[in-house]
Amino acid sequence: MSTRTALLALVVTTGMAQAQTQEPLSAIDWLTDPPQNLPGTVLLEPPVTQTGLQPDVHVTPLEALSPPLGLVSSSVTGLPVDLWQGSDPARLAELIDRVPVRSNPAMQRLLFTLLLSEARAPAGSDTQDTLLLARLDRLMALGASDPVQSLVQLAGPTDSQDRFQRWFDATLLTGDEDRSCTALIAQPHLSRDYAAQIFCKARRGDWGSAALTLEAAHALAELPQDKLDLLDRFLSPELYEGAAYLPQPDDPDPLTFRLFEAIGERLPSAPLPYAFANADLRDVAGWKAQIEAAERLTRIGALTPNQLLGLYTERSPAASGAVWDRVAAVQRFETALNTGNPEAIAKTLPMVWQQMKKVGLEVPFAELFAARLSAQSLPVPKAENLRWRIMLLSEYYETAALETPDGSRQNQFLAALAQGDPSRATSPSPLADAISQGFAWAAPIPSDINALLENGQLGEAILESMQLFAHGARGNLVDLTAAIAAFRKVGLEDTARRAALQLMILQGT
Repeated sequence: MSTRTALLALVVTTGMAQAQTQEPLSAIDWLTDPPQNLPGTVLLEPPVTQTGLQPDVHVTPLEALSPPLGLVSSSVTGLPVDLWQGSDPARLAELIDRVPVRSNPAMQRLLFTLLLSEARAPAGSDTQDTLLLARLDRLMALGASDPVQSLVQLAGPTDSQDRFQRWFDATLLTGDEDRSCTALIAQPHLSRDYAAQIFCKARRGDWGSAALTLEAAHALAELPQDKLDLLDRFLSPELYEGAAYLPQPDDPDPLTFRLFEAIGERLPSAPLPYAFANADLRDVAGWKAQIEAAERLTRIGALTPNQLLGLYTERSPAASGAVWDRVAAVQRFETALNTGNPEAIAKTLPMVWQQMKKVGLEVPFAELFAARLSAQSLPVPKAENLRWRIMLLSEYYETAALETPDGSRQNQFLAALAQGDPSRATSPSPLADAISQGFAWAAPIPSDINALLENGQLGEAILESMQLFAHGARGNLVDLTAAIAAFRKVGLEDTARRAALQLMILQGT
């Protein structure tokens, strides 16, 4: 054996001997004697299955998950980004389109939260636009053209003709049509509507091309005659000086509305859908038209009450009657509040409240003035009772519930309801009975809604509950109980209380 071979054998033999005398590797000090006061549980080994069965594995292709889309972060709304997961997009679109919210501001607020919250569309390649378009269309129906414009811009307004059409309509009503027209001129395929092409070319100053396109539309009969007549006057107003006004359309689209405005024959927005009221908020409309438009949009929840208050207090009323009486009443009441005189507040509060009731603005009024009214105590019992109820219609309802203006059964029940425990007070009516049952700790929820929740279909469950609430508000008290129980089941306690308070107070029961 060579010297080198003998040396190698010696090293190997020595190493084996040492390995036999060493502690095993598992005997590292902190494993055999783990340190104390570790920050929480330390998992020293992976969890071990208790059976030999193969576990269920759920796989979702990465491309099937669309990015979350919304204007308000889920951390703000409290709704998860997978709000719509597991639901059929067509069913969601149907519910979003028809869930009624007009008569209850709490339901309006909830629907806007659902539509604007950052959320991911259900998995699938063709589902994102189905849900997006449904959200955009309902927002537009509610008069929220600014959020429509912002939401579709976030999604990508030029990704499809359907998206572009919603964007174009919204910008026409917000006065921001130069943005959408620029996109259309650069990508004419976004719209096949000759009228849109003509309008945008003219807006961009290309009158010659706009006239050629209009001639082509005449020759090809691509547009109805009434639209052609309107475009003729839009491009060549000098030819129609002194001509009779065009017949006003019953159901104009936003472009038709703006074209009539451009030729000096402005259409009234009052008989048109809510979205058209946004056009009257611009400076081109008079003060009266701006106030009336703001009242419509505030009533449906599409405009913040502060914007309406700004219009009410912009200047002194120009006359009396109708809108001017409301303006005068608000200004007198705000003056009384500023003085801090309880007698003056007690005198002006009932009058302004009656004006707000005429136009269905009780809750926006409460949101505007409840904070300042909370610091007051009015010397007239009737005015004090009204002040207290106004506070119940605001976000200060829990504070108001700590002390009632009198011991009446109605007020005792309202106070208990505001604190989430109406069963501790005597119910004053069948409506109050149904509401109280909905707040019971063991109140059952409908099996179909419960199945949706167990399947993780939270958004659909909330929309179905809103449908039930609308039925209940119209007199189906069983549905009202079920809706309140469902809202509380999913953590919408504030919504349940405020919706019930608004139902009790505004219906006067």
